[in-house]
Amino acid sequence: MKHGWGVLKPVGDRLPYDLVFDVEGALVKIQVKSAWFDNPSGNYVVDNRQTKTNRRVMIRGAYSLEDFDFALVYIEDIDVFYVFPCDVFISYGSEVHLVEADKRQRKPKSADYRGAWSLISQWAVQRETSVRTPHKFGEAVGRVIPSEALEGEDF
Repeated sequence: MKHGWGVLKPVGDRLPYDLVFDVEGALVKIQVKSAWFDNPSGNYVVDNRQTKTNRRVMIRGAYSLEDFDFALVYIEDIDVFYVFPCDVFISYGSEVHLVEADKRQRKPKSADYRGAWSLISQWAVQRETSVRTPHKFGEAVGRVIPSEALEGEDF
Protein backbone atom coordinates (compact mmCIF):
# COMPACT_ATOMS: atom_id res chain seq x y z
CA MET A 1 0.00 0.00 0.00
CA LYS A 2 2.98 2.31 0.60
CA HIS A 3 3.74 1.99 -3.13
CA GLY A 4 0.24 3.15 -4.07
CA TRP A 5 -0.86 -0.29 -5.24
CA GLY A 6 -4.20 -1.86 -4.47
CA VAL A 7 -3.91 -4.90 -2.21
CA LEU A 8 -6.50 -7.67 -2.50
CA LYS A 9 -6.78 -10.62 -0.14
CA PRO A 10 -8.41 -13.74 -1.59
CA VAL A 11 -11.21 -15.37 0.37
CA GLY A 12 -10.18 -18.79 1.69
CA ASP A 13 -6.80 -20.43 1.90
CA ARG A 14 -6.82 -22.94 -0.94
CA LEU A 15 -4.97 -20.78 -3.46
CA PRO A 16 -1.18 -20.96 -3.99
CA TYR A 17 -0.85 -17.20 -3.42
CA ASP A 18 -1.68 -15.01 -0.43
CA LEU A 19 -2.32 -11.55 -1.91
CA VAL A 20 -2.95 -9.84 -5.22
CA PHE A 21 -1.48 -6.42 -5.97
CA ASP A 22 -3.27 -4.14 -8.42
CA VAL A 23 -0.38 -2.28 -10.06
CA GLU A 24 -1.61 0.21 -12.66
CA GLY A 25 -4.42 -2.20 -13.58
CA ALA A 26 -2.23 -5.31 -13.82
CA LEU A 27 -2.99 -7.97 -11.22
CA VAL A 28 0.09 -9.53 -9.60
CA LYS A 29 -0.20 -12.74 -7.55
CA ILE A 30 1.95 -12.63 -4.40
CA GLN A 31 3.12 -15.45 -2.10
CA VAL A 32 4.14 -14.14 1.33
CA LYS A 33 6.74 -15.90 3.48
CA SER A 34 8.41 -15.12 6.80
CA ALA A 35 12.10 -15.78 7.37
CA TRP A 36 13.59 -16.91 10.68
CA PHE A 37 17.11 -16.63 12.06
CA ASP A 38 19.12 -19.86 11.86
CA ASN A 39 21.80 -19.77 14.60
CA PRO A 40 24.13 -22.44 13.14
CA SER A 41 24.47 -20.70 9.77
CA GLY A 42 24.05 -17.13 11.04
CA ASN A 43 21.60 -16.48 8.18
CA TYR A 44 17.91 -15.84 7.87
CA VAL A 45 16.14 -18.76 6.25
CA VAL A 46 12.81 -19.22 4.48
CA ASP A 47 11.25 -22.46 3.25
CA ASN A 48 10.35 -22.12 -0.41
CA ARG A 49 7.95 -25.06 -0.52
CA GLN A 50 4.19 -24.97 -0.16
CA THR A 51 2.61 -26.65 2.82
CA LYS A 52 -0.77 -28.33 2.72
CA THR A 53 -2.24 -29.58 5.95
CA ASN A 54 -5.29 -31.32 7.19
CA ARG A 55 -5.93 -32.48 10.72
CA ARG A 56 -3.51 -35.40 10.51
CA VAL A 57 -0.93 -34.81 7.81
CA MET A 58 1.34 -31.98 6.65
CA ILE A 59 2.46 -32.31 3.03
CA ARG A 60 5.19 -30.15 1.52
CA GLY A 61 5.58 -29.76 -2.19
CA ALA A 62 7.22 -27.57 -4.79
CA TYR A 63 5.54 -24.53 -6.23
CA SER A 64 5.13 -24.20 -9.99
CA LEU A 65 5.60 -21.13 -12.20
CA GLU A 66 1.82 -20.72 -12.50
CA ASP A 67 1.23 -20.54 -8.73
CA PHE A 68 2.26 -16.90 -8.21
CA ASP A 69 4.21 -14.08 -9.82
CA PHE A 70 6.39 -12.93 -6.90
CA ALA A 71 7.36 -14.18 -3.46
CA LEU A 72 7.73 -11.58 -0.72
CA VAL A 73 10.01 -12.76 2.07
CA TYR A 74 9.79 -10.70 5.23
CA ILE A 75 12.45 -10.57 7.95
CA GLU A 76 10.56 -9.13 10.90
CA ASP A 77 13.64 -8.73 13.16
CA ILE A 78 15.11 -6.09 10.86
CA ASP A 79 11.98 -5.01 8.92
CA VAL A 80 13.32 -6.01 5.50
CA PHE A 81 11.53 -7.45 2.47
CA TYR A 82 13.03 -9.54 -0.30
CA VAL A 83 11.09 -9.51 -3.59
CA PHE A 84 11.74 -12.68 -5.60
CA PRO A 85 10.28 -13.39 -9.04
CA CYS A 86 8.58 -16.79 -8.93
CA ASP A 87 11.12 -18.53 -11.19
CA VAL A 88 14.02 -17.38 -9.00
CA PHE A 89 12.27 -18.29 -5.74
CA ILE A 90 11.39 -21.83 -6.83
CA SER A 91 14.86 -22.43 -8.30
CA TYR A 92 16.33 -22.79 -4.81
CA GLY A 93 16.40 -26.28 -3.27
CA SER A 94 14.00 -26.24 -0.33
CA GLU A 95 15.32 -23.23 1.58
CA VAL A 96 16.54 -19.77 0.71
CA HIS A 97 19.33 -18.39 2.91
CA LEU A 98 19.36 -14.62 3.25
CA VAL A 99 22.70 -13.23 4.36
CA GLU A 100 22.33 -9.99 6.30
CA ALA A 101 25.73 -9.98 7.99
CA ASP A 102 28.75 -8.49 6.18
CA LYS A 103 30.72 -11.69 6.59
CA ARG A 104 31.34 -12.52 2.94
CA GLN A 105 33.48 -10.89 0.32
CA ARG A 106 31.01 -11.83 -2.40
CA LYS A 107 27.30 -11.20 -1.91
CA PRO A 108 24.94 -14.14 -2.47
CA LYS A 109 22.53 -13.97 -5.42
CA SER A 110 19.63 -13.44 -2.99
CA ALA A 111 21.07 -9.98 -2.18
CA ASP A 112 19.86 -8.76 -5.60
CA TYR A 113 16.27 -9.13 -4.40
CA ARG A 114 16.57 -7.23 -1.11
CA GLY A 115 14.00 -4.41 -1.27
CA ALA A 116 13.58 -4.95 -5.03
CA TRP A 117 10.02 -3.58 -5.24
CA SER A 118 10.77 -2.12 -8.68
CA LEU A 119 10.72 -5.66 -10.11
CA ILE A 120 6.97 -5.79 -9.48
CA SER A 121 6.38 -2.40 -11.15
CA GLN A 122 8.46 -3.39 -14.18
CA TRP A 123 6.67 -6.72 -14.50
CA ALA A 124 3.24 -5.06 -14.25
CA VAL A 125 4.04 -2.48 -16.93
CA GLN A 126 5.31 -5.18 -19.29
CA ARG A 127 2.30 -7.36 -18.58
CA GLU A 128 -0.14 -4.50 -19.11
CA THR A 129 1.26 -3.60 -22.52
CA SER A 130 1.66 -7.16 -23.77
CA VAL A 131 -1.61 -8.65 -22.53
CA ARG A 132 -4.26 -5.97 -22.57
CA THR A 133 -6.04 -5.04 -25.75
CA PRO A 134 -8.43 -2.13 -26.13
CA HIS A 135 -11.86 -3.77 -26.50
CA LYS A 136 -15.18 -2.42 -25.37
CA PHE A 137 -16.93 -4.45 -22.71
CA GLY A 138 -19.11 -7.04 -24.42
CA GLU A 139 -17.41 -6.61 -27.79
CA ALA A 140 -17.33 -9.78 -29.83
CA VAL A 141 -14.96 -10.60 -32.61
CA GLY A 142 -16.37 -11.61 -36.00
CA ARG A 143 -20.03 -10.73 -35.43
CA VAL A 144 -22.18 -7.69 -34.85
CA ILE A 145 -23.71 -7.07 -31.46
CA PRO A 146 -27.26 -5.76 -32.00
CA SER A 147 -26.91 -2.90 -29.50
CA GLU A 148 -23.79 -1.69 -31.33
CA ALA A 149 -25.11 -1.99 -34.91
CA LEU A 150 -25.61 1.12 -37.00
CA GLU A 151 -29.20 2.12 -37.58
CA GLY A 152 -30.70 0.37 -40.58
CA GLU A 153 -27.89 -2.22 -40.74
CA ASP A 154 -28.86 -5.87 -41.15
CA PHE A 155 -27.45 -8.33 -38.71
